[in-house]
Amino acid sequence: MKLFRFGPEGSEKPGVEFPGGKQLDVSAFGEDYTEDFFGNNGIARLKTWLGEHQDTCPVIRGEFRFGPVVKRPSKLICIGLNYAKHAAESGMKAPEEPVVFFKATSSVTGPNDPVIIPRGSQKTDWEVELAVVIGKKASYVSKEEAMDYVAGYALHNDYSEREYQLERGGQWVKGKSCDTFAPLGPYLVTADEDLDPHNLRLWLKVNGELMQDSNTSDFIFNIPEVISHLSEFMTLLPGDVISTGTPAGVGLGFQPPRYLKPGDVVELGIEGLGEARQEAVAYQEK
Repeated sequence: MKLFRFGPEGSEKPGVEFPGGKQLDVSAFGEDYTEDFFGNNGIARLKTWLGEHQDTCPVIRGEFRFGPVVKRPSKLICIGLNYAKHAAESGMKAPEEPVVFFKATSSVTGPNDPVIIPRGSQKTDWEVELAVVIGKKASYVSKEEAMDYVAGYALHNDYSEREYQLERGGQWVKGKSCDTFAPLGPYLVTADEDLDPHNLRLWLKVNGELMQDSNTSDFIFNIPEVISHLSEFMTLLPGDVISTGTPAGVGLGFQPPRYLKPGDVVELGIEGLGEARQEAVAYQEK
């Protein structure tokens, strides 16, 4: 299934898209896509419910806003330098074990919402990434069992303010957590779909110019390795999002570096997971 959330910010409803593009409002199921939903076998229960109630669900027509595919995940965990060419363009060695950092979940936003360039920022950068959503509580999980804990996959743009990340104390989280820096979606494609997460093309354009174009087959650490590794250090909860790293082509890697300015348009996509579009806007005092 393709799950999505739609509607105004803060008032999103759950939806399902079927092959052929038909989209249904499944609010009558009574649950949003939350930690409780995933942790209580929500995907399977929703499938069963749809078998009985699909014909009574409203068809979604016309334009609408996509919300983030998971409502308030407890954690948004990122893997740094997980493509060899990106490590090289960043001037860093390929890591011997996964590089782990967090984004504040307050940075999560809809896939087509504007990206706000932080106040005073000069180095806001883009990073197309495959996100993995956890489907059940995971602690000390083996590599062999790890894929059993995956609920599905989504498109993520791991926006980064490079000055905050690299020049302001050495804590990556500061450069990753600004508001709107984690557009997530449009879809969560469930793990039972015919999709190989280790062989997906991912790409990103800025103002129509192709900047990133790679494949998840170039991972340094694959998804089972990442899940198993993380579960040694923290309990992964249902609905947690793991962003698996970005390929070469980020603004930091150009000579000279290239960063976003107000009015720039970022478009990105992953094979089978949909596309997203964000326009960069300047921060404004509220």
